[in-house]
Amino acid sequence: MSTTAPDSTSLGSGRVRRGDGAFRTTTTAAGVLILLILAGVAVFLVSESVPAFTAAPEDVIGGEGFASYVWPLLFGTVLAAAIALVVGAPLGVGIALYLSHFAPRRLAYGLGYLVDLLAAVPSLVFGLWGLATFGPFLVPAYAWLAENASWIPFFAGPASASGRTILTAGLVLAVMILPVVTALSREIFRQTPRLHEEAALALGATRWEMIRYAVLPYGRSGVVSAAMLGLGRALGETMAVVLILSASGGVSLNLISSTNPGTIPANIASQFPEATGLGINTLIATGLVLFVLTFAVNFAARAVVNRRAEYSGAN
Repeated sequence: MSTTAPDSTSLGSGRVRRGDGAFRTTTTAAGVLILLILAGVAVFLVSESVPAFTAAPEDVIGGEGFASYVWPLLFGTVLAAAIALVVGAPLGVGIALYLSHFAPRRLAYGLGYLVDLLAAVPSLVFGLWGLATFGPFLVPAYAWLAENASWIPFFAGPASASGRTILTAGLVLAVMILPVVTALSREIFRQTPRLHEEAALALGATRWEMIRYAVLPYGRSGVVSAAMLGLGRALGETMAVVLILSASGGVSLNLISSTNPGTIPANIASQFPEATGLGINTLIATGLVLFVLTFAVNFAARAVVNRRAEYSGAN
């Protein structure tokens, strides 16, 4: 009676198939868990916000209704995040280009490590730095702007004597998003096909022209994603803004005065400990507004990235 030994190839294939199945199940469960958490957060925010939406205007904080209460906060949130994005995103992309295409290898490694280290600095430290050092440092610049550029609505003045302005908060946020924008952009630029760069240089392009026509088009979608991740952090930042910004309410485009709009995260952090009843629902409702805003920003970023999805190093 003869026996046939099991085929080792089939056994190995079976083990691989079982491993693939377990991995697929695990990753699927992780994806579903993320969706469930997101749905749970959305349901919580909506259910807790209904009393604020349906309450009489005089019962809401401020006595003028929820829309009147949240609008200045939403304006301040978007304004501070916009300042951070306008300043931080180009600076982060420039640092990433320098580290990936200009700096010597050892210098690039050291600078890259220092930039990444900024991500480990707590937001509280950034807030204290902005309050005690950076804000007072900017006071002379604000005074100069109020005196020489007051015809521009952003610098109408009078200048703040403490430096605790929406512009200071936005600039500190710009520093805080630098590690995100720089790290992601640097890795994207490093993935540019070497043949594309060498071909551009061989055709007579300068270093800047090579970057413009080969590196930047390849990494455009990654840069957009990095900028949107940075914007998401700027929109949700709390403690740094609480410490730096001297919020007085209202809507103002004057970036250097003591009259500053607040932001939704900072307002929630400062008001929630003493809030009760409908006040808590109102603050949660402002959190829902921030949740929707962040979702819309990320959705728009994903749309931009998908438009560039067909670009690859082969075409």
